[in-house]
Amino acid sequence: MFVQSDKHDVGYVLRICAIAALGGILFGYDTAVISGAVGSLQSYFHLSPAEIGWAVSNVLLGCILGAAVSGWLADRFGRRPTLAVSAVLFTASAIGAALATGFTWFVIYRFIGGVAVGVASSISPMYMSEVSPKDMRGRALYMESFAIVGGQLAVFIVNYLIARSASEVWLTNVGWRWMLGSEVIPCIVFCIAIFFMPESPRWHVLRGRDDDAMRTLTRISNERHAQSVLTEIKESLEHKIETSELGRAVASKGARWIIFVGASVAMLQQLTGVNSMMYYAPLVLGSVSGSVQNALFQTIWIGVASVSGAVLGSWVIDHKGRLPLFRFGSIGMIIGLLLASWALYTQTQGYAALAGMLVYMLLFGLSWGPLTWVLIAEIFPNRIRGVGMSIAVSANWVMNFIVSQLFPMIAQNQRLDSLFHGALPMWLFALFTLFSWWFVERYVPETKGIALEKIESVMLTPKRQRGTGPLTASKEGLTDIPIQK
Repeated sequence: MFVQSDKHDVGYVLRICAIAALGGILFGYDTAVISGAVGSLQSYFHLSPAEIGWAVSNVLLGCILGAAVSGWLADRFGRRPTLAVSAVLFTASAIGAALATGFTWFVIYRFIGGVAVGVASSISPMYMSEVSPKDMRGRALYMESFAIVGGQLAVFIVNYLIARSASEVWLTNVGWRWMLGSEVIPCIVFCIAIFFMPESPRWHVLRGRDDDAMRTLTRISNERHAQSVLTEIKESLEHKIETSELGRAVASKGARWIIFVGASVAMLQQLTGVNSMMYYAPLVLGSVSGSVQNALFQTIWIGVASVSGAVLGSWVIDHKGRLPLFRFGSIGMIIGLLLASWALYTQTQGYAALAGMLVYMLLFGLSWGPLTWVLIAEIFPNRIRGVGMSIAVSANWVMNFIVSQLFPMIAQNQRLDSLFHGALPMWLFALFTLFSWWFVERYVPETKGIALEKIESVMLTPKRQRGTGPLTASKEGLTDIPIQK
């Protein structure tokens, strides 16, 4: 998948990115573990459809909080300590939710896990973008998405193995606790592995620790290249904006535009419906699969499709670019959603609904899944990266919460179910995917092979002018200024 470079120590970059990607594994594991437990939770706590939505989506409020404070924590204390905090919160949440004696305590511990997810979902890709050379940054950031879907696949398998030979009574009373508690194992691995990763060199420069930054940059590449990168970083930070100074961060028109694009892409990812597939797949498939065990088994293949898409995307992203994958993926996702909605609407038994969901997840894993995190980790200038990442990731989780809360209320509404048999949400997701495709085509530039310190000028160049010559951005106002030839 990765080729050795005579300019960079690719193996070292991959190792430290892999450690950061463990946050992605827990991100995927924590958010998807509820899919196998949601039916049992409904029975155990006697939940209404709205309460089912709350059982799933309350964690997303924690994600919003975690994402909102992540930039400040990362700028104040460093990327590595902030990831360590998320690892501890993941562990506490897994243990507490598994042992919860009441629905209120279950919600509290899941909320804590959400804070951990929010922090990890912002800082892991931020760290990976900051330690990866530009010519392999896309592939390195795909590791984050691969880790997310890998964590989701792992928990789908674990949930199935726990439920495979279990009775409905055991699953209702005990089984869901084992599912939630299984997360402790990857949590412990993450807690230990963090001690083996260096701090981001860009954070060291933020704190005036140029010697520390130089050591890491030299380890990543070589002394000559490291000195060149260090100079670019220092120049880009001449007008750095602290994360806590949100008003200053959004004061300039250019900064507001970049944040708007990043936050919009982050929200649109959720409007394509992916996490409704992940969180509620057993419920969606239950009506056409015959049993809980069959639905959980079919959910495993949804995870396999998502992982497969991420693997394929990692092979081509730094060769083909971001925008071609967005285009191809959006078309395939719409086809998959329409196929799944047709199977649900006609109540076709067998694997038709699963086939549509597999097509959707394969193309989502290839495109919108990883590319969203790649894009928001790339587009923000160093001086507003903490602010930008916090806002974009918070926007992603806000939309995730809205969609996850509304989905069961729509899907299980008796009147709507009698008319559409669960197909209505799929039709809505297909329309939103079409709109998302238009937005990317209209406003998102290609960032393949562009240094982090140079992407700002590309973001601030009108699309009709891109490719007409090099551009730069003013340090004061973040506005586009053509360089005279």
